[in-house]
Amino acid sequence: MQNIPLQIDSGNIHNSLNNTVTSLIEQITPELPHTSFVTDLAFIMIIGAVVTLAFFKIKQPLIIGYLFAGMLIGPLSPLWSWILPEGGPSSDVLEGVGILSDISALNLFSEIGVILLLFVIGIEFPYAKIRNIGRVAIGVGTIGLFSSLAVIFYTAVALGLNFMDSLFIAAALSISSTAIIVKILEEMGRIRKESSILVLGILIVEDVIAVILISSLQSIALVGTVSVESIVVVVLVATGLIVGTFTIGTRIIPPLIDRVAAAEHREILLLSVLGVCFGYALFANIVGLSVAIGAFLAGVLVAESKSAEVAKLLSSPIKDMFVAIFFISVGALMDVSHIGDYIVIAIILIAVATGMKFGGNMIGNIIFRQKRVKSVRSAFALAAPRGEFSIVIVKAGVDIGAVSSFLFPLIGIISIITAFISPFLIKAGDKIVPLVEDKKNV
Repeated sequence: MQNIPLQIDSGNIHNSLNNTVTSLIEQITPELPHTSFVTDLAFIMIIGAVVTLAFFKIKQPLIIGYLFAGMLIGPLSPLWSWILPEGGPSSDVLEGVGILSDISALNLFSEIGVILLLFVIGIEFPYAKIRNIGRVAIGVGTIGLFSSLAVIFYTAVALGLNFMDSLFIAAALSISSTAIIVKILEEMGRIRKESSILVLGILIVEDVIAVILISSLQSIALVGTVSVESIVVVVLVATGLIVGTFTIGTRIIPPLIDRVAAAEHREILLLSVLGVCFGYALFANIVGLSVAIGAFLAGVLVAESKSAEVAKLLSSPIKDMFVAIFFISVGALMDVSHIGDYIVIAIILIAVATGMKFGGNMIGNIIFRQKRVKSVRSAFALAAPRGEFSIVIVKAGVDIGAVSSFLFPLIGIISIITAFISPFLIKAGDKIVPLVEDKKNV
């Protein structure tokens, strides 16, 4: 009997909050279309600024602040389910609040963020640097990815997942997040270190393999066999694009950019370099590759011009805005309300995936005789984060009905947790480095 008043009070509090929020919105903005992207963008920028400032003050990476802000204001946030208990994420009242309601627009702008992030990073890596780590990146990246895939697959089977669920989740967890790793390294001021160059090369290799995996897994799910022809086509196309960029592209694009820069008009130069960025991303997408690969190669071409530093300075503010939207929208789209249902499986898979990714990359570095400091730092950087391609792989399986629907929130939870622990792993690597070698800064 003592619990009855508490239940009544809880219901009254919820109803009061519900009525207060609805009334406040109607009085302040009675005719504002809250479902528009403009409203969503306002919430992203205001809440994002407040939350990331708080994380900056407590000396945490901004990327964690972005993800946390997204989880606070996203339509799947448990916070809003508590404040507005009668409807949930799809209720009219919640849609009226306008919290990240235009999901399709958010996905579009987040993709722009990834393109600009990889483009600006590409400017840091002229062809000479890329050429030095090409063979090693292919070898280390391949060893680290496929060794992780095999062990994660058998772990998933041991946890009770069926064959297709295990195969898709293993593929998803064997690929590190390019966007998250690059952003963390950039925030820490390490993007130009020798180990970071190797990491970026491995990430590009993994992106190419991810495209092959998506095609292969869909083939297995639909017809029960692997399409060797599609794998060969993807490898040939990727090779052709990279070789063409470093042979023909380097002779055409950099001189054109320098001619535009000679006009000494910053707006024209900005439009030109962004045209190269999105044009190359579009071309990569047309031939069946990741837009991230195209954007990175576009940045490499701009890096070969004499105006590379100016182009980077002009592009960086735009990149920062869209990258913030990307990470906030990732946090917003994750349904963490049922985290208790998947947390045990998620933790086990995270532990296995992180350990295998670290071990696989260390083995690859040893085989290719890399410096110990560079090996340790690159292995720690690649160990944890899973993100954009991981989500894409699982979503592809869910869309064609090949895997269980619970894999999508599972990979979402894993992506969030690994993004949170990634900066700490990289810092842990710094503590290990002096024990390995303390002679050179790599």
